[in-house]
Amino acid sequence: MTNKLLSNALRFLAIDAVQKANSGHPGMPMGMADVATVLFKNHLRFYSQDPNWLNRDRFVLSAGHGSMLLYGLLHLTGYKDFSLEEIKNFRQYGAKTAGHPEFGHGAGIETTTGPLGQGLAMAVGMAMAEQFAAAKFSTQIFNHKTYVIVGDGCLMEGISHEAICLAGHLKLSQLIVLWDNNEISIDGKTSITQSDNQLQRFAAAGWHTLECNGHDFDDIDKAIAQAKNNTNAPTLISCKTTIGFGSPNKKGTEGVHGAPLGAEEIVLTRKELNWGYPAFEIPEEIKNEWKKIGQQHEQAYCEWQKQFQQSPQHKDIQDYFSGAIPTQATAAIEAFKEKIIVEKPNIASRKASQEVLHILTDTIPNLIGGSADLTHSNLTKGKNQKAIQANNFNGTYVHYGVREFAMAAAMNGLALYGGFIPYGGTFLVFTDYCRPAIRLSALMQQRVIYVMTHDSIGLGEDGPTHQPVEHLAALRAIPNLFVFRPCDTYETAECWQIALANKTTPSILALSRQNLITLRTNYSTENKSQQGAYLIHETQQTPTISIWATGSEVMLAKAVSTLLEEKNIGVKIISVPCLELFHQQSQAYKNSLHSPFNIVIEAGIAMGWQGILKDNGLFFGVENFGISAPEAQAYKHFGLSKEQIVEKILAAVTKA
Repeated sequence: MTNKLLSNALRFLAIDAVQKANSGHPGMPMGMADVATVLFKNHLRFYSQDPNWLNRDRFVLSAGHGSMLLYGLLHLTGYKDFSLEEIKNFRQYGAKTAGHPEFGHGAGIETTTGPLGQGLAMAVGMAMAEQFAAAKFSTQIFNHKTYVIVGDGCLMEGISHEAICLAGHLKLSQLIVLWDNNEISIDGKTSITQSDNQLQRFAAAGWHTLECNGHDFDDIDKAIAQAKNNTNAPTLISCKTTIGFGSPNKKGTEGVHGAPLGAEEIVLTRKELNWGYPAFEIPEEIKNEWKKIGQQHEQAYCEWQKQFQQSPQHKDIQDYFSGAIPTQATAAIEAFKEKIIVEKPNIASRKASQEVLHILTDTIPNLIGGSADLTHSNLTKGKNQKAIQANNFNGTYVHYGVREFAMAAAMNGLALYGGFIPYGGTFLVFTDYCRPAIRLSALMQQRVIYVMTHDSIGLGEDGPTHQPVEHLAALRAIPNLFVFRPCDTYETAECWQIALANKTTPSILALSRQNLITLRTNYSTENKSQQGAYLIHETQQTPTISIWATGSEVMLAKAVSTLLEEKNIGVKIISVPCLELFHQQSQAYKNSLHSPFNIVIEAGIAMGWQGILKDNGLFFGVENFGISAPEAQAYKHFGLSKEQIVEKILAAVTKA
């Protein structure tokens, strides 16, 4: 059985599936079929009968538009989720074979890819995870590689620079990147847009670099074998390929990048590659050989399982990878909340978060923290946490550098690896840099926690470039994302508890720089923040107004209510730590918090609050960019002092 026959089987599955769907990208699978065949046959350690083997090699298709390459590999090697029917239903409604690989659609897909460059950065996170696991437990239990196929587009994206620099700095020697160097993008030759020397670029970032002919099986094999033997740096292999390999008229052109070959060209391609079989038909001997490849590591798998079962760390590893929060962590946070009620701290919610992290990082061993060069501003490092370094992953904290996007994507990789609970910090305004990765966290249903501090115009003198205004609304627009903005230390602890408990939803913790008084007055085993919004204060008079507020503005709402009470106007103050959770509550509960007149106070734009305001409500926020001024002056400039708010409320109530 020749490699050529094996790779042509993979090649024609892609050709036929794209043609049947009349949609897709056949060129990349055709060009990289030879490389993928050598990788899976000779190097990738996996066992198709257990796709979740902890010590499997990870394979990430960062160039996700070539999804049929991955689907074909999974089908041919015997992954049960990818039958021939699934291949035939490529890009159709309900199929596991979506237009780009989707994590969770079928076992064998390690991550969702498609937004170019993110697969590479998530693979960096997976390679980091392997190093964490090996350092925590044993290199006998965790000792696998992470392979990534990238295209020219992945390497054009800015995130690739962040990711390769981080990987090179950390000397992630178990990471091997296979570059589909075909010199074609959608617009044509890559020479029309770039002149980069990628080998020199990677070398400058501390990588080993190799080259091979992507259609010479022996050359490919030698390059991967050499990469596997590198022990002090990640490796880039430039695989010189021809996009649409085998197509007489379209190979080497952009015409085969993102469109079916067409019936006539497929006939010619079959003739060119001497493939005389109808669409989707693969001879039994070729199918059997591919299935053998899928199970060739069965003995290694069984030996590893035996070693794992007999390991004295077996129970610890199981607990570690269960994703459960240890009971001692829960008990410690409850004790901390009781302490808050007694001591009533007046601290910023970023500082409150750090106090929580001192507890969590001591009691949750798989909690991996970090910051994008803002550790002392985000306050994301627990007092006993040790930072990792190249060749030393005996720690739980990562200095990501000024690489917000790569940090967020790497955290996705850590979460996808299994077991790890990653969190990382930057300023809330820089969620703009992280947003594509945050979106993938939500899309893939990963428990990733984003600690985003300096959450409003309250940071003052830094001015409009650093003052988030539209960011809360923009983040709330992402489905399956919890956006928390706690009002005090107690609520901050509750929000951390919720973020940790939700295994399928990522969280944003939007935290203040300015100090916040403790507004909660009683300890309760009930987590009120879980309701998304709740009554935190009520005046003695019968309430006619509900003031809804988040974060630092709940403190402002309290001051406003005091002035209104003096004028015999009854007020409910509703703290809203998480709008998404509030929207999940019953209509009866929602109605119970409303009053005839509803006010919202949040130092951001009004988008997303319309349902709370009803028809006659008032919004007090910031509908323009911020201003460079001390906190109090900035709030006054935007009409967010207690006197300004009360004046407008009284005018509206009188008019009503």
